Amino acid sequence: MLLLGACSLPDDEERLAKQGLPPAGFEGQVEAGRELYAAHCAACHGRMMKGSRQGPPLLHKVYEPGHHADLAFYRAVKDGVVSHHWGFGDMPPQPQVSPKHAAHIIAYVRNRQRQVGIE
Repeated sequence: MLLLGACSLPDDEERLAKQGLPPAGFEGQVEAGRELYAAHCAACHGRMMKGSRQGPPLLHKVYEPGHHADLAFYRAVKDGVVSHHWGFGDMPPQPQVSPKHAAHIIAYVRNRQRQVGIE
């Protein structure tokens, strides 16, 4: 007799969360992202997303969706980033930012990018 109860597979939401991703179908909200960006990202990437002495601008063609897809942002939040485009140093992981919060921040960043013609 084979018992699998103790070896149950994680549900999709748990599996995605372990990868730093929100639940399937979750849509980030721009207004929520604005507040979360201010709290967690602005100190390094600038209040207006134009960068600072600590981090690069997100309103830059380097971060357009075709070059840095949303998945790159999720991974940056979860795992950090080794500096490769800029000389600011590495970005550490941001464990205080949940996958759902990251989705809201990404929605806000993409919205601002579209406003300045970065698509």
